[in-house]
Amino acid sequence: MILSFSKYHGTGNDFILIDDRTKSFPADNSELIAHLCDRRFGIGADGLMLLRKHGSYDFEMIYFNADGKPGSMCGNGGRCISRFASDIGAVIKDHVHFLASDGPHEAIIGKGTIKLKMKDVTEIEAGDGFFFLDTGSPHYVRIDLNVAELDVYSKGRKIRYSERFAKEGTNVNFVEAGPDGLFVRTYERGVEDETYSCGTGVTACALVANLIGVGNAVKHCKVRTKGGNLMVHFERHGNQFRNIWLEGPAAFVFKGEYSL
Repeated sequence: MILSFSKYHGTGNDFILIDDRTKSFPADNSELIAHLCDRRFGIGADGLMLLRKHGSYDFEMIYFNADGKPGSMCGNGGRCISRFASDIGAVIKDHVHFLASDGPHEAIIGKGTIKLKMKDVTEIEAGDGFFFLDTGSPHYVRIDLNVAELDVYSKGRKIRYSERFAKEGTNVNFVEAGPDGLFVRTYERGVEDETYSCGTGVTACALVANLIGVGNAVKHCKVRTKGGNLMVHFERHGNQFRNIWLEGPAAFVFKGEYSL
């Protein structure tokens, strides 16, 4: 079997995209998915996504982490699959509605950037030196200094495999606030390493920054990651956040065929 695929990235967070509207891809084969995502022996990616038909939406997004297991919502992935759907003609409009693991989403497809509507956030836990919230995926957020020099792999892995999070896992974000916005580095579960960017993580960090009054996060927040810049727009209602949009680039890298 020959697998046709495309590679896309959103600020360095890269994905294998497959048009699976015929449902021919063996989605239950986690070993195959992990192999395809392997950067030495496969195609290489932070995750793999299937674009499928859905009777009530423009398409459905099926997401797998790099370890081959089904993943929760991926913000950069949601923007990339929206671009992919447009590029292959699966949608022929600029405002699309699709279904993901955490429910329905909207995306506005522009020439340079894509805006993705995220789920509302109704609860943010304030812990001892950290915050915890769900923006479609679970995120542990810590405000820190000199984030560029942190050993994100070691520190993030320690938290991700701590007693509280070992079973289900969590993504771990280290945030530094500056005059021009936030700088965020993220350890992602499922990848089990630092990624160049994490869309749901960037969203979580922007909301926490607004909640505690750091940086310039008022109704929108600029966020810099290792892979590029993103913008988070939101409305705050007390300690809850609604109308949250993640905005940034989603770029085609290459396409090819892989012999299964």
